[in-house]
Amino acid sequence: MVVFLTSSPTGPLDGSRKVDGLDKKNNFVGHLKQYWKENSRCCLIASDPDNFAMNDEMTNFFKKTFLKEKFSIQDFNIIDRRNYNFTQADLHQYDVIILGGGHVPTQNMFFKDIQLRNKITGFTGIVIGISAGSMNSADIVYCQPEKNGEAIDETFEKWLPGLNLTKMNILPHYQTIKDSYLDGMRLFEDITYKDSMNHQFIALVDGSYVLIDKHETIYGESYLISDGNIRLLCHENESVII
Repeated sequence: MVVFLTSSPTGPLDGSRKVDGLDKKNNFVGHLKQYWKENSRCCLIASDPDNFAMNDEMTNFFKKTFLKEKFSIQDFNIIDRRNYNFTQADLHQYDVIILGGGHVPTQNMFFKDIQLRNKITGFTGIVIGISAGSMNSADIVYCQPEKNGEAIDETFEKWLPGLNLTKMNILPHYQTIKDSYLDGMRLFEDITYKDSMNHQFIALVDGSYVLIDKHETIYGESYLISDGNIRLLCHENESVII
């Protein structure tokens, strides 16, 4: 299995940099093509399993995007509530599994429902995590509060079992959300930094990603948040092995 954990593979969500197709920063497309097979069978596993219209739109978007970049594709399917009763053998017939972006706890619950942690074990193809999909790839997932009320909800679970594709906890879209407020608190200084005591988070800007093959390598601008502190981990157009 080769794993790409991205923040956003199609460019910054804040529109600060225009990207046509896949984001080529930090050689993301070049690295992905090194592993991609001819006539690959692809599936996108939804973050919101019941939002069929959004899931179909996202599937069409990513199929067109990969084809635009000359990736060879035989099939490109969606897995959501309409077809979630699949076996491990069914899943392993794919060459590429894409874990969609969205709300982390919602996607995490769907992953539990379909027993994805067990079914993805032993997969030999490519896994691409997008935002929430990258976060839910961890062994133990850190759910950074996102929606209004989550930061002050004492029942909100910040730590959940994930897919165990990595021990890393990814925080995507750092350049967009680093100055955000939630429930009257600073998202990072007042919430995430406190949660980082005895933990390590990898904050990725859009265009940066983690490649897991023989090693876990971070490409592009990224930061390490740990024990209430933050430091630059990697510069743009550079890489570091974790």
